[in-house]
Amino acid sequence: MCGRYAASANPDDLVEEFEVVERPEQALEPSWNVAPTQDVYAVLERAPRGEPDEPPRRRLQVARWGLVPSWAKDAAIGNRMINARMETVAEKPAFKKAFAKRRALLPADGYFEWYGEVKGKKQPFFIRPADGGVLAMAGLYELWRDPSVPADAETDPWLWTVTVLTTTATDDLGRIHDRMPLLVEKQRYAEWLDPAVDDPDELRGLLVPAAPGLLTAYPVATTVNNVKNNGPELVDPLPPEPEPLADAPPHDQLF
Repeated sequence: MCGRYAASANPDDLVEEFEVVERPEQALEPSWNVAPTQDVYAVLERAPRGEPDEPPRRRLQVARWGLVPSWAKDAAIGNRMINARMETVAEKPAFKKAFAKRRALLPADGYFEWYGEVKGKKQPFFIRPADGGVLAMAGLYELWRDPSVPADAETDPWLWTVTVLTTTATDDLGRIHDRMPLLVEKQRYAEWLDPAVDDPDELRGLLVPAAPGLLTAYPVATTVNNVKNNGPELVDPLPPEPEPLADAPPHDQLF
């Protein structure tokens, strides 16, 4: 699964990287510890509001991580909808409509997974592109109308939410966790985001696990375990363990 990731890119850089036409008024702070239910950036294509016959435009949208299906009675359902399995996404009621028409890219520096233990705590690893570039995770988005907001209210009743698509981890990362986010290659952005493309087999063909060598993984400090901690130091690799000196005398001869 993907349950925590880092997203520190400047929105100006994301607009350029993903060739965005429309950007949000709201600017998110950089985060090195994005957690479920928090706001994130999503890249998507959609017709302008109130103009459904106009061609879709690529936009940078602020959305909450944890997809809330349009038919949901309560937004709290999104708390457990942070990931969608690629193997079943076209059939699951919560995801199948979004998979057909509402696909997104979720920009990330990289993501965290946990493996093993250190001093009684699970050891976090940060997994990122080996070249330091932006990770374009495949995602879905939904719009949910809050029924508690009156039609004539000034408050926007619509909630934008997203989920990350996952697949079986590649061999080099499977030792850390058996699932990983699906990625979209740059030359396939347009097809993936195009709401007119709705054939499940064609869509599956656009997504690939990370090619061998594309991602690198390394252990990081356990401070990332607490969602209240945030800062670039969370993605710094742990210093290597010091190696004992080969010519050091036995311990019992040191005194």
